[in-house]
Amino acid sequence: MTGKDLIGQAKTGTGKTLGFGIPLLTQVIGPQSPDWADFAKAGKPQALVIVPTRELAIQVASDLTQASKKLGIRVLSVYGGKSYEPQISALTEGVEVVVGTPGRLIDLNKQNYLNLGAVKVLVLDEADEMLDMGFLPDVETLVSKLPSTRQTMLFSATMPGQIVALARRYMTQPTHIRATDPTSDSSIVDAIEQHVWRAHQMDKPELIARVLQAEGRGLTMIFCRTKRAASSLADDLTSRGFACAAVHGDLGQGAREQALRAFRSGKVDVLVATDVAARGIDVADVTHVINYECPEDDKTYVHRIGRTGRAGNSGVAITMVDWPDTARWQMINRTLGLAFHDPLETYSSSEHVYKGLNIPEGITGVLPNAQRTRDGLGAERLEDLGETGVRKNKSSRDGGSSQGRSSSQGNKGRPSGQKTPSRSSDSAAPRTASKSESAEPASRPPRSERNRSRTRATEK
Repeated sequence: MTGKDLIGQAKTGTGKTLGFGIPLLTQVIGPQSPDWADFAKAGKPQALVIVPTRELAIQVASDLTQASKKLGIRVLSVYGGKSYEPQISALTEGVEVVVGTPGRLIDLNKQNYLNLGAVKVLVLDEADEMLDMGFLPDVETLVSKLPSTRQTMLFSATMPGQIVALARRYMTQPTHIRATDPTSDSSIVDAIEQHVWRAHQMDKPELIARVLQAEGRGLTMIFCRTKRAASSLADDLTSRGFACAAVHGDLGQGAREQALRAFRSGKVDVLVATDVAARGIDVADVTHVINYECPEDDKTYVHRIGRTGRAGNSGVAITMVDWPDTARWQMINRTLGLAFHDPLETYSSSEHVYKGLNIPEGITGVLPNAQRTRDGLGAERLEDLGETGVRKNKSSRDGGSSQGRSSSQGNKGRPSGQKTPSRSSDSAAPRTASKSESAEPASRPPRSERNRSRTRATEK
């Protein structure tokens, strides 16, 4: 609040967004401020929040918009995968706070649409994730465009050495605040009940289907290591009767936002995702988090299970470890000081699954029809974001090719948000002649005969 540089470190799920959001908003001069008429830089961004993922940019911008509702401060989220035009239009009209991912921020700055000369507050949210994703050079590029006199706030759940070095480079005598429980050395919220099982790959979908029928289960997030695994599991659970949606990198931005909106509104109660949704995504009433495979490292584990047990609520975290991943899990277990060195061998029929999670006896891996009460992903509107890098299908001249029909016809029968493969640019070109068709006209002698004729002429 005093304008000093700050490093904020806290367990995930403890409310870091408003921790920097409220001080940020108090320093911004908005259209309803008494000083607005005399403010020389009116309409130019006064605060910049850099985040690692699109989903986190949307959420942080939403939280700041809600917090500044009575102040009239304009907040804009800027991220890739979405049309440039709405973002450029908003910047042209004027905004006070910009929340965005590094790539799109740099693009708009290079095109002179994003003026950073009036920024007086910089926030780096989930800084360790930006480091892991390779965004550090982009962050340094953006920071170099900012005025040297500013307040810089850096927030993260973990604080590796490179982030500390970044803080020393761009911050002036920062105050380091750790919001931790003095009686606990764990980086995990104590309200999260953890289960770690050694499970067989072929039995995992059946096991998850039974876990999802536990009494008192609310919204559930399932994290997969790969996009293919996330898509496959979502399709499997949907076929079993669960209201399920997927979020991963192969989906367009519109489909990803559609899935998150449906999950937040309760139209689906199971979200299968890659780590794109593991950072900072705050959804109320998430009671269960399931790791479909062993996470890559301890930081990934902390952020994944941190989607539950937020804001003082309790939650359940289940991690399924494959036999080849035992050594990796034991390293995570040792680093975090957990008590699951040897995961318990578990199957969908194991008794401790039913007792530990309060699952009714006699259930199967298919949700009964009477319990299928959710509206499903199809009930959530898919917005047209004018996504970049997406080829739109054109109608064929004769109307006979299915690939040339409209996207709505091409996507019929496909999962929501899945793109129809488009015809490549080369396919519209005239058909290439075959080998026999490319032969030279019959009026000319074969090439070998012409070569012999030239040789005889030379000899003469």
